[in-house]
Amino acid sequence: MTNPRQIEDRSRRHRDHGGGIDHAISVYGGSRADWLDLSTGINPHPYPLPILETLDWTALPDRAAFSRLCNAARDFWNVPDEAAILPAPGASALIARLPALYPADRVEITPPTYNEHAAAFRAHGWDVVEDGPATARVLVHPNNPDGRVWTAADATARLTIIDESFCDVLPERSLVNLAAGEGTIVLKSFGKFWGLAGLRLGFAIAQPEIIDRLADLTGPWAVSGPALRVGTLALQDAEWADRTRAHLEAEAQKLDQLMIKRGAQLLGGTSLFRLYDVDDAQASHDRLARKHILTRVFPYSRRMLRLGLPPSGAWDRLEDAL
Repeated sequence: MTNPRQIEDRSRRHRDHGGGIDHAISVYGGSRADWLDLSTGINPHPYPLPILETLDWTALPDRAAFSRLCNAARDFWNVPDEAAILPAPGASALIARLPALYPADRVEITPPTYNEHAAAFRAHGWDVVEDGPATARVLVHPNNPDGRVWTAADATARLTIIDESFCDVLPERSLVNLAAGEGTIVLKSFGKFWGLAGLRLGFAIAQPEIIDRLADLTGPWAVSGPALRVGTLALQDAEWADRTRAHLEAEAQKLDQLMIKRGAQLLGGTSLFRLYDVDDAQASHDRLARKHILTRVFPYSRRMLRLGLPPSGAWDRLEDAL
């Protein structure tokens, strides 16, 4: 019989990701308040939270609130009329379920990229390959960690998943129009651009038949009442989105200047995260971590170091640490 504590221990194991301040504290000390987390690509200037109503917390979410969120998402992302939208508790919850929609076969995932896609497909019995031919293909657009962008010509597989978790900083490059076609699923993340990762909200956009099957896997009331309200208001606030894109772009350039001045070479990224080539990524990571600044290194590269943007009051601290 499996020990419940063993189950809890397994649940704490995470694949290679940004974040993990609790682990950093166990290695380098300090308290959570001491740390500056630059290991993620989350906007450090989050959307201002509205005042929530009591019913947002106490009542089961109703269909009207669900529909308002879907309508706001359709307008914000210019979703084609032929496509349907499914909100979910984060894009990662959708990534974990998507491989179950089709019989296991071969999926093409070009590295380096976000590792949850390959993990999800392997968990459902798929063979993950770097080059085709394959029944399915995953395009992270723009790619994490190098910012590579894809085009409609790259959507070659019978099942194509286009992960646009970071595409809200490049809305003109979105491939959401492809969601009207057969076998194409576009994913959107709310937590990255709006800086509210803890809200846990993401979207799948595809033909209605695909969305219906995916909805069966996510179950009823997949999105919380607070997420429905906040997500709807934020997606309706186009002015905030425009200002934020300009602000993030300026800060990304500022971070580049800071890093290049100290010998790093820009490899790519988006205006939410930047990827640099440094002599020894782990040594740079350790030096900053000893000053309670968390960056991102990758198990497949000795030289790649990724940094997110610091909040407004932390630029001097980062410059001093560098």
